[in-house]
Amino acid sequence: MNKSDVIDTTSGQMQGYKEDDLVIFKGIPYAEPPIDELRFSPPVPKKRWDGVLEATKYGACSYQGYTLLEDFTGKLQPEGEDCLNLNIWTPNIDNKKRPVMFWIHGGAFIMGSGVDTMYDGSALVRRGDVVVVTINYRLGVLGYSYIPGVTVNAGHLDQILALKWVHDNIERFGGDPNNVTIFGESAGGYSVVALAAMPAAKGLFHRIIAQSAPAIDPKVTKKPTKKVMRMLGVDTGDINALRKVSPEKIITAQNEFMEEDTLNLLAFRPLIDGETLPIHPLEAFQNGDCKNIDFMIGTNLDEAKLFTALSPDLANLDKIEGDKLLMGFLGRLGIDNNKSNTMIDIYKQAREGNYSTDAKEIMNALLTDNLFRISTIRLLEAQSKYQPNTYNYLFTWPSPAFKGNLGACHALELPFVFNTLTNPAFKDFIGKSPDLDGISHKMMDAWIAFARSGNPNHDGIPNWPSYDIEKRSTMLINKEFKVAEKFLDKERAAWNDIFR
Repeated sequence: MNKSDVIDTTSGQMQGYKEDDLVIFKGIPYAEPPIDELRFSPPVPKKRWDGVLEATKYGACSYQGYTLLEDFTGKLQPEGEDCLNLNIWTPNIDNKKRPVMFWIHGGAFIMGSGVDTMYDGSALVRRGDVVVVTINYRLGVLGYSYIPGVTVNAGHLDQILALKWVHDNIERFGGDPNNVTIFGESAGGYSVVALAAMPAAKGLFHRIIAQSAPAIDPKVTKKPTKKVMRMLGVDTGDINALRKVSPEKIITAQNEFMEEDTLNLLAFRPLIDGETLPIHPLEAFQNGDCKNIDFMIGTNLDEAKLFTALSPDLANLDKIEGDKLLMGFLGRLGIDNNKSNTMIDIYKQAREGNYSTDAKEIMNALLTDNLFRISTIRLLEAQSKYQPNTYNYLFTWPSPAFKGNLGACHALELPFVFNTLTNPAFKDFIGKSPDLDGISHKMMDAWIAFARSGNPNHDGIPNWPSYDIEKRSTMLINKEFKVAEKFLDKERAAWNDIFR
């Protein structure tokens, strides 16, 4: 291994390694291990160590809860409570002050990791002369338990401390602390939007790219934490007793809780507690609190199909059963039968001649819009009033997997953003189309351009207009990039008096 020069940081000296034209540092601890009395507490900055840290191997990721995605991607190793570490890819250790792209992984706040090879920063760094950072943060019960006055949003406070470490040290790695873009997908998209409304994160980043960010739930609830504590035989609110339970037992109880409540995919998540996260992020955007942040956000055309494609309940619907299911789904959202009938008719009419109007496809469209697209549009509407550098995309390239039933599903854009198209976790989802690299290169160039200047335009794509509520310009990303105005607008308008 060809070692890098030794760098002195606020935490101590460290040495990474060189790989061709890159310098890479892995497993850098940015906080003290959140164990014993620090478990469930806000993270504590890493004390300065003696000697030289060998930053050549990934550190542990947070303990992982189970989701069905694990069956496809495999289980991440190693896990541990001493997981607050980050990784850096840079073209060189110099004073060039490159744009910094700070990645926050997804995984429903119960799984995922910054050590995952699907988020290897090498391709972005080589293509764009940028610095890429990936992080680990606490997940599930360990990161998002809520006991008022005792613990809340620890996982997000981890993210903020990692940003603070980058702000204080990234210049030593050839990065610019005054040009930091935070980007993330799914729970990572939720994370970057939430960070925009957290006072402790103010000034630590300058741009946001949110990929497939789920709608942020305004409800503040103690129920998941209380239920898991009961399952573990711990009195409600007894944080000291909970600190004595092994993390393996905590994750087992978390898995049992999630299995009992399968519809509550984001039971453990950032909560609007009034202090660490004072108000709903959408309200912060609507108030102009985020006006100085360049903003790019988008979704995939068929987000919900990752979750429904293999569902036996949806596989063999006939028309009557399908309409009943659609009515039932909308009813659970509090929509009365008359409005539900109107919405279903709007979706069928709007899709006629362009997309399938089968009940299963209408269900996927409704789920996708309810969970992802409409909340994305609300953020775009809010931010575009204050910030001209506001951009929207829609990833429409369909996966060939499962006989095409996945469409442009949730998370499908990830290997294109990082150009990790050969990663084994993705091979069954993306196949071997000759179009893959071309799509990936154009996406990387857009993400890099945005990180550099707040504008995603580059020579390889048509002009990408900023978003406004008149034209609602959206870049459709497929083997051909093209701009659409008011795309799927009738479906959008159907939610106007429901989704705010």
